[in-house]
Amino acid sequence: MAGFETSDDAAVYLLGDQAVLLTVDFFTPMVDDPYDFGRITAANSLSDIYAMGGRALTAMNLLAMPCSLPAEVVAQVLQGGADKVREAGAVIVGGHTIDDKEPKYGLSVMGVCDPDKVVRNVGAREGDLLVMTKRIGVGILNTALKQGLETEESLAEVIESMAHLNRAASEAMVEVGVNAGTDITGFGLLGHVREMALGSGLGAEIDLSGVAVWPNVMEYAAQMVRPGRTTDVIRFLNEFIDWGSAGQDWKGVLADPQTSGGLLMAVDPAKADALLSALEEHGEDGCIVGRMTAGEPGRLVVR
Repeated sequence: MAGFETSDDAAVYLLGDQAVLLTVDFFTPMVDDPYDFGRITAANSLSDIYAMGGRALTAMNLLAMPCSLPAEVVAQVLQGGADKVREAGAVIVGGHTIDDKEPKYGLSVMGVCDPDKVVRNVGAREGDLLVMTKRIGVGILNTALKQGLETEESLAEVIESMAHLNRAASEAMVEVGVNAGTDITGFGLLGHVREMALGSGLGAEIDLSGVAVWPNVMEYAAQMVRPGRTTDVIRFLNEFIDWGSAGQDWKGVLADPQTSGGLLMAVDPAKADALLSALEEHGEDGCIVGRMTAGEPGRLVVR
C-alpha cells in the first residue's frame, strides 16, 4: 500500500481489512542514564506508528552492546524500553543482540490502522496550516549536555519530553482529521516540512513567531552549540530555502536533529482550532508554525 517513495514514517501493508504499519529505528545513547536511554529510544521508535495514525501492537528489541558493559546496565536499557512499550499498550515479542564497541538500542515496531485513516506525509493542500507538537531544540540541548553545559537534572523536563509518547497527539490528529502528518526527528523541523511539501507538490512558509523552542536553546545556538549533523542538514536545505530573517542562530534551531520529537500535521484551516483543542484535551501542546503554499514543490520560505 505504501513503500519508501515519499519517505513515509512506516511501511504500510494492506492485510484484509487492516493496514499493517512496519517501522524500525535505533540510536546511540543521547543521555547517560541507561533507563532513560531505553525509554527515549523506545518512544522514538514507536513515534513512526503514531505519526501515521496507527496503534502499536508488537515490538522487537535491537541491541548492540559491548560485552564488557555490566549486565545490570544493559538490563536497565531494556527495562526502559519495555516499560515504554507497555505504556503504549504493545508487547515486546523478542529481538536480537550483537556485540558492538558502541552501544546502540532500538525497536522494530508493528502496528495497525484503519486503511481509510492512515496518515501519510503527503497529501497536504494549499492553504493548510502546519501544526507542531513538542518544542524543538533537543538536539542542541543534548549537545550542551555532552559538553558539560547542562546536567540531566537541569534537562529533566526535556528528557521527559523525549520519553513522552506521541500516542495522545496521534489520537487527537485522527479524531479531527488532517491532510498529512509526520514526526520531527533527524532532519529537523525544516527538513520534515520540506519532505511534506515536496511530496504534496507544494511550497511552504514557516512563521518564526509561532515556533515553540525549549528555554536556553537560542542562547546555545548563538554560541554554535549544535549537533555535528546540523551542518549537513543546513547544507542540504540551503538550495530549497529562502531563509528570510532567520540568522545563523535560527538556522541551527530549525535544522536541529530532534530525538523523539513531536508530530507535524498539515490541517485544513477550518479544522485548525478543533485540532488545537483536541490536542489540549489529550494533554498535548500544539502550535501553528506555518502554512502550505502554491509554488515550486519543496520550496520553503522562512518569515
